[in-house]
Amino acid sequence: MKVAIFGQYYQNDTRPIIRDIFVFFNANNVEMYIEERFLKILYEQEIVKKEYKTFSSHKCLDSSFDILVSIGGDGTILRAATYVRNSGIPIIGINAGRLGFLAKVQKENIEAFLQIVIEKKYTISQRTLLSLESSPENDEINELNFAMNEVTVSRKDTTSMITIETFLNGEYLNSYWADGLIISTPTGSTGYSLSCGGPILTPYVKGLVITPIAPHNLNARPLVIPDDTEIKLKVSGREEQYLVSLDSRIATLNNNSELTIKKTPFQINMVEIPEETFLKTLRNKLLWGEDKRN
Repeated sequence: MKVAIFGQYYQNDTRPIIRDIFVFFNANNVEMYIEERFLKILYEQEIVKKEYKTFSSHKCLDSSFDILVSIGGDGTILRAATYVRNSGIPIIGINAGRLGFLAKVQKENIEAFLQIVIEKKYTISQRTLLSLESSPENDEINELNFAMNEVTVSRKDTTSMITIETFLNGEYLNSYWADGLIISTPTGSTGYSLSCGGPILTPYVKGLVITPIAPHNLNARPLVIPDDTEIKLKVSGREEQYLVSLDSRIATLNNNSELTIKKTPFQINMVEIPEETFLKTLRNKLLWGEDKRN
């Protein structure tokens, strides 16, 4: 078996998790490729000592890899997705953070779940991504123009709201006067969009959510649309520029530039473990507290 490993280092919280993963994979003769910067940290912290093969970009990963293991939180998985891109390599998240809708494997269950991984007894959850194009073109966006959670436009360096003209498949929808606007995938519906009053979508819903951020008009509510909708945005405001974010990556654009957002032709494959489903995570982490049946 051939795996790629990407992660974040959180001092003592992460150290035992990383060691357990490496010990298990080495004991099972799994071929490991470690993200270059992550491995450098592991050497500096003396968590690992053996020499390992490395990868440094998405060009290093191909269909010969069985899986990518992400060590951290949901944000780490979003960064891991930028390495996987359209390769189809499944991602499994080992949760070293708090709330994990994507990073589901808890540190207490690492060995049991990794056994499921090497036996390939898991299923795949295909996650929708959003692509972003700007007119005129923007180099910061062109380099990596997709998001797994959401595309967000927001005001920059001002307390004044911005106006976001919004069109769906060429038809005018609304001009949002707000701090910003979130276009969220089902995966991202439990993130920023949710904190702004948006609905939760289960991962298999073929929809997107448009959620205004602090709108001036209180009648401006979140809207669920089909995921094959092409969305065009045109932003204006008192300042000359505004911000666009794709998950955690941020670019600055000039007013009156036009944004086109639509579903990408490829998806990200997330590993689903039977004992750690989306609904169980929803019960335990968000809505109703701990699952009393477990």
